[in-house]
Amino acid sequence: MLLSGSVLTPKTALAATPREITWDDLIPPGLPYSEIIGEGELDEANDTWLPVYDENGIKLNEKLNGTYIKMPGFIIPLETSAEGVTDFMLVPYVGACIHTPPPPANQLVMVNSSKPWPDDELWEPVWVTGTIRTQLQSTTLGQIGYSISADDLETYIW
Repeated sequence: MLLSGSVLTPKTALAATPREITWDDLIPPGLPYSEIIGEGELDEANDTWLPVYDENGIKLNEKLNGTYIKMPGFIIPLETSAEGVTDFMLVPYVGACIHTPPPPANQLVMVNSSKPWPDDELWEPVWVTGTIRTQLQSTTLGQIGYSISADDLETYIW
């Protein structure tokens, strides 16, 4: 229903359509993925690789700041309630930050959602839709480069 005097143009109709992005989009244009992770060393006793991130690991794609986006990922819960998870870290692969060293800051996203994600679906990949911000912050799980105020969460289907 249109209000008297309001006009729906193609530009306003598309304003609410999120830009679908991938994890590669979080890396600034012109910076190859291979350059965000420096040298590392193998911890043979614990069978883990310990990456060394240089300044490229905290470089953010400022062109995304304030963009309405939709991106897939996996949930690392930070704040849970009886209804589910509302604050979480979005990561590019299962187990990031839990059993391995965290990815670099430009591959981690802090998410706050008013719509809780069910606790029994934490291992499922999700689509997060909302406004992304470039915001470097440190947590006990790692340094995070982005934040999203999520409008919608849905199961990501391969």
